[in-house]
Amino acid sequence: MLRVARLGARQMSTATGRPNGSYRRFGRTIGTWMVGTAVLASAGYYVGKDEIDAFDHEEPASELHLSPGQQFKGLPIIEAESTGRERLVVLGSGWGAVAVLKTLDRDKYDVIVVSPDNYFIFTPLLPSATVGTVEFRSVLEGIRRITKRIRGAYVEASAVDVDFEAKCVLIEKPGEGCAWLPYDRLVVGVGAQSITRGTSGLEFCHKLKTILDARSIRQHIMANFEKVMLPTTPDDEKRRLLTFVVCGGGPTGCEFAAELHDLLAEDLKHYFPQSVRDMVRVVIVQSRDHVLNMMDSVISEFAERQFARSNITVVTNSRVQAITETSLRFSTKHEDGTVTEHEIPQGFVLWSTGVCLTPFTQLLCQKLPDYQKNKHAITVDAYLRVKGIRDGSVYALGDCATVEYPHLLEHINELFESAHHEGAEITRTELEMFVKNAALEFPCAAGHLQSLVDNFGHFDTNHNGTIDRSEFRSMLEYVDAKLTALPALAQVANQEGIYLGHVFNKLASLQVEHKSKEMSADRKRRSEEISVAPFTYHHHGTLAYLGRAAAADFGQGQTYKGSNLAAKYMWRSVYWSQQVSLRTRFLLMMDWIKELFFGRDLSKF
Repeated sequence: MLRVARLGARQMSTATGRPNGSYRRFGRTIGTWMVGTAVLASAGYYVGKDEIDAFDHEEPASELHLSPGQQFKGLPIIEAESTGRERLVVLGSGWGAVAVLKTLDRDKYDVIVVSPDNYFIFTPLLPSATVGTVEFRSVLEGIRRITKRIRGAYVEASAVDVDFEAKCVLIEKPGEGCAWLPYDRLVVGVGAQSITRGTSGLEFCHKLKTILDARSIRQHIMANFEKVMLPTTPDDEKRRLLTFVVCGGGPTGCEFAAELHDLLAEDLKHYFPQSVRDMVRVVIVQSRDHVLNMMDSVISEFAERQFARSNITVVTNSRVQAITETSLRFSTKHEDGTVTEHEIPQGFVLWSTGVCLTPFTQLLCQKLPDYQKNKHAITVDAYLRVKGIRDGSVYALGDCATVEYPHLLEHINELFESAHHEGAEITRTELEMFVKNAALEFPCAAGHLQSLVDNFGHFDTNHNGTIDRSEFRSMLEYVDAKLTALPALAQVANQEGIYLGHVFNKLASLQVEHKSKEMSADRKRRSEEISVAPFTYHHHGTLAYLGRAAAADFGQGQTYKGSNLAAKYMWRSVYWSQQVSLRTRFLLMMDWIKELFFGRDLSKF
């Protein structure tokens, strides 16, 4: 039965035959939805008109071929139509790679995208797809639709090796063989894989990184509920099947738990008896002392209160030790230092912990042992160039990369000497001049350096109006502490991709000058550095959906939290506006309207 019918069954007044006040309110609600839909559709068309133009008018890229009679290291070489432009090879089809492709100007590069998946996934909405709030194809966008605007080619394969001297990357399609793909510039955006932390039994867990993961989770959830309804299923087995465990209290884990609660509270209650619903248990096992620990503590506490109201159990300061087909064992560390072991039955486990290098990025780092010492990501400089590549032709971004920040404390002697001109201490005027100059030398620290001037009185501990050497050391320690690794967020990869797209557009105009002059790799690298600014990340806030509630952390102590429909649709509207195409905006809008009126699809397929 339609939700509309449930809402409107009592809306007519039998005494007068005329609509009563409730019916008129219902009509106004429908009218508001129609107007809102029209506005969103118009806005979506305005944003996506370039995509429509490309779909209608742009010719697809030419077919790639193997170079006849040529091989490298015993394997064939891929060639493409020669245009005289630099060849830009992009590995991956995630946030960073797609942002590069959407920012590039037409006809600046010969672009080739290599990825095992021929689509982009809007990962923030994957938890919604696991329970049917949105459909799978609503969070996907074909990579060929994105590359068509710039006439880019796409190869469905994975990168398995790279030769930096020859400027070739080895790509492989399982069952189809390997070939070398030459490049002039290479962008590595292959993402990361889930870290295992040495836990046994991960083969019994689900992960949530791909659309196939979301489909598998959706099937597993509904299979458990259907098995519970079998008369032959014992009560203990029913309780086990309906115990859902989430390992990891980050945004993905919390949002999945929230979506699972919404599925139970809004849809399953209409189709499964109360006796079954009472057996459902959702448990979040978090290694830190709070969930959403990367966000402000106010948000973490709000999330835990919201979960408590939703009967979602949160277990903090706990690490998963082992997982079997029917149970999960974890240890909890208490405030007094003691550790207790626990074992609970489970019918479903989601593994949503940190990330680490993929096999390809591990191989890349092993080829540059003197420069790549980070065990969790590829180290890049302020221009997102991979450290150790002399000509700066290889870039990395997204979850597989980390920006190397300077340690100002290591340069305290020269920095202190450059800061003061008269006397042994630094005046406020001298500090302002120092910050201005240091911001040019260390652009990634510019914002934190400026805060030194704003908090001059805080660092002037003896209140004499100047900064001595020990106080200056405290300043540098403060800045170094703030220069932490960028979080593994979609907006980080997106900003890095947009930055690289603009960089490549600028560098394309330098190619004529570089071709007309014989330039060494070092000279070419310096010329490019002068032409572009270093990457600077601007945090726009972190969102989290918490089940009929949402929260946002904008940094600097600014937060938003709400447990009402306004918060829920604020969260949805932000992600709607961040879609990469008009098509996915339209599909999402239809999914949310469909969910409002008809509920979620409970089919298992």
